[in-house]
Amino acid sequence: MKRILVACLVAGQALAAGCAAETQYIYGTKVVDSQENRDIIAVCEQYRTAVEKKDTATLLGLASPKYWEDGGTPTGSDDYGYDGLKQVLETRFARTDGIRYSMKYMDVRHLTGHRAAVAVMIDATYSIATQQGARRLDMRDQNQLVLEYDGRRWLFLSGM
Repeated sequence: MKRILVACLVAGQALAAGCAAETQYIYGTKVVDSQENRDIIAVCEQYRTAVEKKDTATLLGLASPKYWEDGGTPTGSDDYGYDGLKQVLETRFARTDGIRYSMKYMDVRHLTGHRAAVAVMIDATYSIATQQGARRLDMRDQNQLVLEYDGRRWLFLSGM
């Protein structure tokens, strides 16, 4: 009887180990694979390609009417909302050319209220017009994109 009990326990442990699913990640990312995370990454990729194309209309279409960007200064003089986003994009795009913008997706955290925070590593190069002529710049930065599901689609609340 004791041997049968031990054999059943060993078989149960082997079965449990075989059934344990290994965490799957979206290819090329460190983001857990789920349909919701795939949808979020797809919107982030629309954003990324729109930046490369300097497509202000698409970027504004991806932004929530509640969009808010905090410039990080105590005065708040560099903060802007959805209305200011268009001006910021047009001003910056008018001075840049040859944008290459890549993002490595590190994590998607699901927040309360149908919101998600996407941690990304950005690697970008672009030319900017200066008084001395065009100057090629490289940018590497860690950023957080915050999106909200409005019942139909994911829209950016900040980070663009």
